[in-house]
Amino acid sequence: MDAFLISAGVVALAEIGDKTQLLAFILAAKFRRPVPIILGILVATLLNHGFAGAIGTWLTALIAPDTMRWILGLSFLAMAGWTLIPDKFDEDDAKLARMGVFGATLVAFFLAEMGDKTQVATVALSAHYQSLVAVVMGTTLGMMIANVPAVILGDRIADKVPVRTVHLVAAAIFAVLGVAVLLGAGAGLSAS
Repeated sequence: MDAFLISAGVVALAEIGDKTQLLAFILAAKFRRPVPIILGILVATLLNHGFAGAIGTWLTALIAPDTMRWILGLSFLAMAGWTLIPDKFDEDDAKLARMGVFGATLVAFFLAEMGDKTQVATVALSAHYQSLVAVVMGTTLGMMIANVPAVILGDRIADKVPVRTVHLVAAAIFAVLGVAVLLGAGAGLSAS
């Protein structure tokens, strides 16, 4: 249960103000059809984070536990720093209208998530918890928690969310996870 809840919470916080949340705002404003946008986000996230989670799980089979602890701890600390760097959105991410609303959202979100902090976090969380399904379901829920309101409420909430504060909280959570892992928390942890 920890893997699911921590994955959901960390990703939901990290996603506030992220380029994929900005993409959700733009797609909502452009298409004004929330259901296919939300479904596109869901499918893209499941595919992207499923792939990332599988890599994280696979890495634990290749790397010795002590080495993995250091890699994960330092990765979480790096994620803390990365969370504090504001994302820039590329308008080309939203120029896929010929594919229909669902297709455009699916492709744009999948591509925007490649190498994004939430994808990297999914790799690290999956490696740490060694629980592919719980982590992928948690990170996907976190993405939906952050992006569904962006699609439904759009510009009405964009200026009311204290993005800097949310990023500071997410960075603090990543930092605490990093320090805890480096200090040995979760050593020998199996699926939670």
